[in-house]
Parts: sequence; structure tokens; C-alpha cells
Amino acid sequence: MNPLLVCLIALFSFPALAANKPNILWIFCEDLSPWMESYGFPVNAGKTPTLDKLSKNGIRFSRCYVPAPVCSACRSAMITGVYQTTTGTHQHRSSRSPEAAIQLPTGIKTLPQLFIENGYSTFNKGKDDYNFIYDRKEHYTADTQKPTPTPGQKKGFYGKRGKADWTTLPKEKPWFGQIQLGGGKTNTRKLTDKVDPATMKVPPYFPNEEIFRQEWAHHYDTVRVTDGHVKNILNRLEADGLLKNTIVFFFSDHGNNHSLRHKQFCYEGGVHVPLIISGPGIEKNTTRNELISGLDISATTLALAGIDLPNYLHGQNLFGDNYKARDHVVSARDRCDYTIDRIRTVRTEKFRYLRNFMTDRILLQAQYRDGQAQTTRLRELHTKGELGKIPTWAFFGKRPSEELYDLEKDPHQIDNLANNPNFTDELKRHRELLNKWIKETADKGEQPESQKHLRAIYKRWGSKCVNPEFDIFKKEEAK
Repeated sequence: MNPLLVCLIALFSFPALAANKPNILWIFCEDLSPWMESYGFPVNAGKTPTLDKLSKNGIRFSRCYVPAPVCSACRSAMITGVYQTTTGTHQHRSSRSPEAAIQLPTGIKTLPQLFIENGYSTFNKGKDDYNFIYDRKEHYTADTQKPTPTPGQKKGFYGKRGKADWTTLPKEKPWFGQIQLGGGKTNTRKLTDKVDPATMKVPPYFPNEEIFRQEWAHHYDTVRVTDGHVKNILNRLEADGLLKNTIVFFFSDHGNNHSLRHKQFCYEGGVHVPLIISGPGIEKNTTRNELISGLDISATTLALAGIDLPNYLHGQNLFGDNYKARDHVVSARDRCDYTIDRIRTVRTEKFRYLRNFMTDRILLQAQYRDGQAQTTRLRELHTKGELGKIPTWAFFGKRPSEELYDLEKDPHQIDNLANNPNFTDELKRHRELLNKWIKETADKGEQPESQKHLRAIYKRWGSKCVNPEFDIFKKEEAK
């Protein structure tokens, strides 16, 4: 056949083939822990009807763990399907100025790019928050808004944002879209059915005081409000005649932001998130309890659209013929804003192992929460010697190089078994799992962040940069 004719047939037949593929929507929440009845939190029993219905119409994954407990690092990983520590995008809010620009490694593309190459339209309604340099027009076919700075903050530091959704896209093409919800950051003032803080029993690493019970109750409230936001999205899809042909993913970038030892930390509360998948071709009313990586979401999203999976992905298709359940999931925390740290964690069936690489600093070192009431109260009680043994150890004690917790017996991760001779074999097993992961994924956290990048952080945050890594810039200023 004439080569030109072959090209013309392919050109004109491809849109028709693409049009038969499903739409795929990520409802991507910020800072939201899975505090729903179906995840073992009865406080919200009957209070999340939309998410409960979404689960009944699809699959709920009970143990999904994101690659990082902070937004930009996690989102950089999720949008590529590759660990942020492999692509060099692991430092929170990096690549936010020309002098600190980071390029994705050659050959690695984002999911939106792959979707566009396969005949899809794309959008992201909300923040991108990616730690690499990119032209938004190459990733999202919908509107490409200019960076929207937070009032009082330097332009573009919090990343680029989009305002469009499926209503702006051509009708004849399928789409891959993201809608970002506030999740744990959601304003709950208008919620009438709020959780009574007096009914809250806070974990033992918090003082049993009203201020901590209020924050604990508040996160339950944000889950309730989020349920209403999801309802609005699904109603709009249905009204537009799209719900029957749209696969919906509901998940979060990390755990709740109010509770210390959660967001930005590698305990269960920092990396355990909800995951529900529902839509055409998805099994209904099903729960899967195996260990899931957030990067499996990326791989599965591509697979459901019939897109060949790149060989560099760190996730797998959850519905693939060759799917193999994981025996562990790794997550990583590095610098967050101006707080320099490096923590790695391995979650296995029964245990959580953490390795702290910077044992010279306490867990509650200077950080973005310092002005919040909870943190202020913890420091006040610690100064007075009234904090109590467990919270003193958890926040102000000497940080151990290794931590190991039996999650079945110790869900709050209080009893560190790393020095317990009865768990020597488990400690060694988890240590070897992490060492293997560091090597195989080329963990770039092995090298300190460059002075060029740290200088950009110091320029951004100034006097808040108290870690010793910033001393060189202070000395330069003093000359």
C-alpha cells in the first residue's frame, strides 16, 4: 500500500479510536487522611455518603501509601510515575527560580504528555506544584493560566495553576483531567454537623488537651466537607452525560496537615491515604487490602486508557494480567521548605521501618508549623517540663537512626523495637529492603542539595533558615 495512504488512514482513524476510550479523572485532594468509616474511623460513620457510594460502585484500596509525605515531592512523583528521589525532584518546593531550575531526566515524560500523544485532551483544575521546569502548554491542552501567587508571597513560588475542566475541551476526544480539592485544608466554617472535640481521644504522642482534640476533630470535619465537594463533581459529570464513560480516582497527596507526626513525616499518618477507583470496567463493591504505592495510581491510569506503560515507571497496573502484590512500599522525606531533613521508610505487611539520616536534629526542628497553636503549646509544655514522657520523646528527644514498629500491636508507633533483641531479624530484613531500594532507584538523597539550590532557599526564607547548611550564606552576608 502507498505509504502516504497508510499515513492518511492512520491520521483520520486515530481520533475515532481515541474517542471510544474512557475519560479519566483524578480527584486529587490535599492533606487528607482516610478518616472514613470504611477505613476504620467510625466517627465519620454515615457522614461521607458520596465517598461511600463511590466505593460501592468501585474498588476501595485500604492500604495505599504515597511516595512522599509532602505535596510537591509527591505530586512530582505521581505526575511522572517515578520516585521523586530518582528524578531529583525530592526537595519540597525546589526548582522555583531560574538559578535553581531542575529538568526531568531525559526520556521521562509526564502522564499528561503521554495522554496527549495518545489522542487525549488534558487539564488540571488547581495547582500543579511540580519540582521541575516545564512549559504548561506541553502538558495541559486546556487553559494555561499564569502562576497565581499567594498574597504576600513571591510570584510563582507555589507553582502554576489551571482553571479549566472538561467543559472547555473538544467533545469528540477523550480526556485525562485532574481536579484539586482542598481536602484537609478545606474551610469548615459552614459545616453544621461538626465533630464535638470533647469526644476525641487523641493519640498518646499528643497531650490530652482541648487544643489537640480540636485539631483532631477538625480533620474529621474536613473529610465531611470534602465528601460534598466530590458530590458536586460527580453531579456535574452526570449532568453533562459523562459519568458513565469516566473512570474516577479519588486520593490524596499525603496525610493531614494539622497533626504533627503526620504531614511531612514518614509515620503512617503522613503517607497513608485513601484510594477509590470507580467507573466503567471497574469491579463494584470491592475492597483490596494489599499494599499499594501511590505510583501504582500513575501506571494504572495509563493502562486504563490503553497506553503502553513506559519501562521507567516505578508503579504497576493494579488490574494487569501480570500484576503482583507488593510485599513492601517505600516513602521518602527530604527538605521541606527551609527545614533540611532526610528520612526513608519501608512499610511491610506488619511493620513500619524508618531510617533517620540526620540524627543531629530533633523531629520538631524549626519548620512551617512553628507559628501554629499546637506547636507553640508543645514547645511551651516542653520548656516547663510538663509535656510527658511519650510526647517529649516523640518531638524533642534524640532522634534514633532507626525505628521499627509493630503496627498490629502499636498503631500509633510509640514502642520503637529497633533495639529490641527479639526483633533483630526483622530490623535486618527491613534495613536490607531499604538499602536495595536506595541502590536500585538511584536515590538522589544520597547527595546533599547543591549550594546553588540552598542559596535559592535562603534567599526565599531568610532568617527562618536555621539549619547549619545555611551558615555559609549567613557568613557571606556578614562580610
